[in-house]
Amino acid sequence: MTYRVCFVCSGNICRSPMAEAVFRARVADAGLDGLVEADSAGTGGWHEGEGADPRAVSVLTAHGYAVDHTARQFHASWFSRLDLVVALDSGHLRELHRLAPTERDAAKVRLLRSYDPAGHDGGLDVPDPYYGGRDGFEECLEMVEAASDGLLAAVREQVEGRAA
Repeated sequence: MTYRVCFVCSGNICRSPMAEAVFRARVADAGLDGLVEADSAGTGGWHEGEGADPRAVSVLTAHGYAVDHTARQFHASWFSRLDLVVALDSGHLRELHRLAPTERDAAKVRLLRSYDPAGHDGGLDVPDPYYGGRDGFEECLEMVEAASDGLLAAVREQVEGRAA
């Protein structure tokens, strides 16, 4: 049975596509292809059908990540097919909890940086880089990468628990 993860930010063109690309790479490196699927969406539909922000694509590509992305909006009906919904900031977390049809669905929502074992001196939010320059996208990628190993470990534990 496939374990499904969806990363969620505001418009699904910056943070969540970056998290999706990094996590997919981690999943592939761990040999979990076919067992774990990752995708992403936004809380709003402003950019539906668009590709990822060119600055996000540039930063991801420069760091060796593959990007093939089309923005879409998250829908409450998706909770039934997802195992984990990963919010990029506390605003997304609140919105996803509001959208969750049941308490069980709400329990599937976590903040990405809660998986970062190094701590959170600046809080658990991944700041939105959209209104800034390339440095903000580099910082976003660093935060996503720092949390992705912990996220992968948690997902691997769930996948192995299902197989047992």
